[in-house]
Amino acid sequence: MKKVLFAAILTAASMLAAQTIIGSDTVLPLSQQQAEAFMKSHKDAKVTVTGGGSGVGINALISGTTDIAQSSRKIKFDEKKKITDAGSKVAEVVVAYDALAVIVHPSNKAINLTREQLEGIFTGKITNWKEVGGADLKIVPYSRETSSGTYEFFKEEVLKKKDYVAGIMSMPATGAIVQSISQTPGAIGYIGLGYLDKRVKAVKVSYDQGKTFVEPSVANAKNETYPIVRPLIYYYTENKSGTVKPFIDYSLSPAGQKIVSDVGFINVK
Repeated sequence: MKKVLFAAILTAASMLAAQTIIGSDTVLPLSQQQAEAFMKSHKDAKVTVTGGGSGVGINALISGTTDIAQSSRKIKFDEKKKITDAGSKVAEVVVAYDALAVIVHPSNKAINLTREQLEGIFTGKITNWKEVGGADLKIVPYSRETSSGTYEFFKEEVLKKKDYVAGIMSMPATGAIVQSISQTPGAIGYIGLGYLDKRVKAVKVSYDQGKTFVEPSVANAKNETYPIVRPLIYYYTENKSGTVKPFIDYSLSPAGQKIVSDVGFINVK
């Protein structure tokens, strides 16, 4: 009886063990707020959340230096293989969805852009706003750095795997993109919907060659009219499932999903 009780105590303790979450800057504000709320309702829990990019989080998962990798892109085959080769398996949990917003300076008059025009801008074929209905002004494209899941998703989904223009302004964090674009009239970039604020302006995007243009919003992501939507994911190794399960369960609970809405993302439930 004492052995059973001792085992139960150890199990409960491990479920509330300190844990780390590393990765996507897009997911960062969501994870931070969920962690704060989780720790308030689970007094013995300690959850530490840091950014750095989806690639940084997944590499930390591979090296065993994080419990959860927060990611705005799917894990790659070679990344998953490294974990399985080490004798574990990767678990994937979608905790929210995000509409990726294309943003410009508030003074920019070019408010409608097709996917083909975005491809041209970010690959360097279109260099002046007058080519897409704006003023005679040089285009200054901003991008996340290569470790970012947002960088990779935008390249795959919008640029159709074409390379970004050489010398593009690569920023280490989403907040830095917002700040830079708010101060640069010719600038353009892309951010997660949760980072959109009044300092910048979101453009409407068309994926049907200009027939319809749709603005990024939670409503348009839910009704599937806005075309640039992606899952936001928690990855963990199955040998850590006992440690991370309480937090994962909380993130998918009504309370956790309310935080998803509050941050500006789209619920999974």
